[in-house]
Amino acid sequence: MSKPTRWVTDTKPGHSQWYIDRFRRLAAEGADLAGEARLLDAMVPPGSRILDAGSGTGRVGAALAVRGHSVVGVDADPALVEAARADHPGPRWLVGDLAELDLAAQGEAEPFDAAVIAGNVLAFVAPGTEPAVLTRVAAHVRPDGIVVVGFGTDRGYPLTDFDADAVAAGLRLEHRFATWDLRPWREDADFAVTVLRRPPA
Repeated sequence: MSKPTRWVTDTKPGHSQWYIDRFRRLAAEGADLAGEARLLDAMVPPGSRILDAGSGTGRVGAALAVRGHSVVGVDADPALVEAARADHPGPRWLVGDLAELDLAAQGEAEPFDAAVIAGNVLAFVAPGTEPAVLTRVAAHVRPDGIVVVGFGTDRGYPLTDFDADAVAAGLRLEHRFATWDLRPWREDADFAVTVLRRPPA
């Protein structure tokens, strides 16, 4: 990896295990952890090939796999990837830096119908790599495929910068919502869910 991510530099020791334990506990308590997956599932054909970029412990990708999609998840944190492999067999979980994403080199050359970047991933990538992350993720999506991104608007990555970076990555903004359950976008919203499309060839 070219730069350490904010997940490494801006969190305390033991944060990854805390995060793993947190989502295992929430799952055991029956919490709804599939909101992002429901939205993606509604936007793509059955049996789609989906990239879970910044997959963490695998909750989004696993829920998409349960719905019949073929999922590849990628995360920079080996501990989170190991937890995903242990808790959610089925999808392929890989360790990788999204800013340098090259899945063909890991045997995943087929383009994806969609990609999802959930869980504030863009707030935790290495500073200054957000444009590269969007470019590399977009490069793995087929023409006319979608990239759906959600992150807090107070996380240090202004939406104006994100929108400019998305355009530079070859993506076109189609929709924006304030939540994963499609509440209308407002300028004062503290979260943004953005649907981007790679234009048809």
